[in-house]
Amino acid sequence: MQPTDPTGSATGEPTWEIAELFPRQGHWSEGEYLSIKSNRLMELSKGRLEMLPMPTQSHQLIVAFLYQRLLEFVTVRQLGLVLFAPLRVKVGDGQIREPDIVFMSEANKHRRNNEFWLGADLVIEVVSNDDPKRDLEVKRHEYAQAGIPEYWIVDPRNSTTSILRLAAEGSSYIEAGAYKSGDVAASVLLEGLTIDVAAIFAAANE
Repeated sequence: MQPTDPTGSATGEPTWEIAELFPRQGHWSEGEYLSIKSNRLMELSKGRLEMLPMPTQSHQLIVAFLYQRLLEFVTVRQLGLVLFAPLRVKVGDGQIREPDIVFMSEANKHRRNNEFWLGADLVIEVVSNDDPKRDLEVKRHEYAQAGIPEYWIVDPRNSTTSILRLAAEGSSYIEAGAYKSGDVAASVLLEGLTIDVAAIFAAANE
């Protein structure tokens, strides 16, 4: 039998007394989530904390390549601000995500604040092998419901990039383009922004 700590937890067990100080899954509020001061990547969805996997080198190289291309395009034209995770983006009541790359136009800069952004104008997610459904289905629905005009899904598993735009009713996405190696992906929102798809995935091998 494990010896018992005077506080109640047995040696070798989690420190349950600390855990009890925090809300249970399904009961986290936005305020409680925002009060967390940690460099651990986590998102809030329907009262639950979702812990994100640690990005791999190849994931980060792809993100860095896309961020640089988008930053160059936006900065020269003074179109707005581009940032990268970790950055909290509120996409609904009790829904806070951390997209890999996020853009807010100059016209909507009032929706940016220091703790989190209220939505965005364009988000990019690089699909993770750990939970592809999160980017392909869950976030697709949430970003559309939040009215984010454009969503890029960059999938290293099959070297494809899908660009989605809001449908006319503004609550779901339709595919503006499905691009593979040899194609050039083109933004709908940022007219003139094009990226060689092969170059996106080649960046992972640097």
